[in-house]
Amino acid sequence: MPRSLWFAAPRPPRYASFSSLLLLLLLVTSSGLLRADDPPLPPRLALWQGAAPVGDGTTDSKNAFFTVHKPAKPNGTAIVLCPGGGYGGLVTGAEGHGIARWLGKHGITGITLEYRLPAGRSQVPLLDAQRALRTARAHAAEWGLRKDRIGILGFSAGGHLAASASTLFDSGDSKAADPVARESSRPDFTLLVYPVISMGPVGHGGSRANLLGANPASALIERFSAEKQVSKLTPPAYVAHAIDDRAVPIQNARLYVAALKAHQVPAHLLELPSGDHGLNGYQGPMWDAWQTGSLAWLAERGFIPAADANRPPADPAAK
Repeated sequence: MPRSLWFAAPRPPRYASFSSLLLLLLLVTSSGLLRADDPPLPPRLALWQGAAPVGDGTTDSKNAFFTVHKPAKPNGTAIVLCPGGGYGGLVTGAEGHGIARWLGKHGITGITLEYRLPAGRSQVPLLDAQRALRTARAHAAEWGLRKDRIGILGFSAGGHLAASASTLFDSGDSKAADPVARESSRPDFTLLVYPVISMGPVGHGGSRANLLGANPASALIERFSAEKQVSKLTPPAYVAHAIDDRAVPIQNARLYVAALKAHQVPAHLLELPSGDHGLNGYQGPMWDAWQTGSLAWLAERGFIPAADANRPPADPAAK
């Protein structure tokens, strides 16, 4: 399997829905944004030192991994990248390393997160996302980052993970022996692209089953429905979603943005007229629109310099 794409092939649900087939197609084709002549990837690092927690007092034999893409001219901002894949796989190429390289052209450090797949263990991906955010802050001086400019970006089910990390966070444990655990897990900003948000009927059935199991309790559904966990402390968000998305309805994005605005949290929703799920295979005007719009939004909010938002990529293929 090429290094540009690490994922465990998802088990297709027992129902052969259009959305599940489309997500599987995105997994299979996701390496398209990484070319054979691209430079080698940076080192792939273990997220947890020792056994990784599951969230119920037990530990996991498997670890999560992350890759830090350092830009040539860093501006101090970093973004943890959460690829999609319906919580049954990871689209690490197009929605991870490819995005990190694009961010690097604009001075942003991209941290591709290969979170553990839950298989019904609902806390596992969230624990990994929180750990990645803490890790970025713990290494801020070493990586040339500002602790108040650590954001998160997620696609599809990775968008659900990013939204969960943006609503279910803590300030860290100041007494922890582990310096990473002392750091806050709250992102400073959130970027979501065609995200799964709700674990209710409007969400994505395959993602829900993979994350929560076959028959989740109502309390678990509510906890992991991000639109129901928003508070005034939730970070500001930029959200992009196509109105013709057949796998994950745009109502997911609308619910989250409405909840943010109800709590007076700054939020912007870019409703794209077309593109379906994956925005035409990660290319074309709809794909370009969210990238241009999110950079402008980051600059407007003061998370990146305006000059970096307008900086053209050195290589058109890195857009």
